[in-house]
Amino acid sequence: MSLLLFVGFGGAAGAMFRYLSVEAIRFALGPGFPFGTLFVNVLGSFLAGLLAGVLIDNPVLSERTHAFLMIGFLGGYTTFSAFSLDVWHLIESGRIGLAVLYIALSTILALTFLVLGLLLARHQGIP
Repeated sequence: MSLLLFVGFGGAAGAMFRYLSVEAIRFALGPGFPFGTLFVNVLGSFLAGLLAGVLIDNPVLSERTHAFLMIGFLGGYTTFSAFSLDVWHLIESGRIGLAVLYIALSTILALTFLVLGLLLARHQGIP
């Protein structure tokens, strides 16, 4: 089966999981701040770091698994295009302070959790 199909199936699964995650958080916390997108970007960064740590330090996953998980699933799950739109909506609605806070939180938390994922993968010796 073509790697493209693995990317496509992973992307579809990631996009569906993103939708469910964002909606669940919006339901739980309300629509006033894009917590759902923030959560997805932070979790996606952590998972990317975890997978990168596994793949870089001990490349045991097949090319198909890599295509499905890293390129497809995480590519469909993480939402920086949605992040950009959320920032614009906050700015457009005059909530500049919240937009800056959202940018800062997204950047700092995503990078922090990427590193945490990498460190966890390396520390645990995840194959």
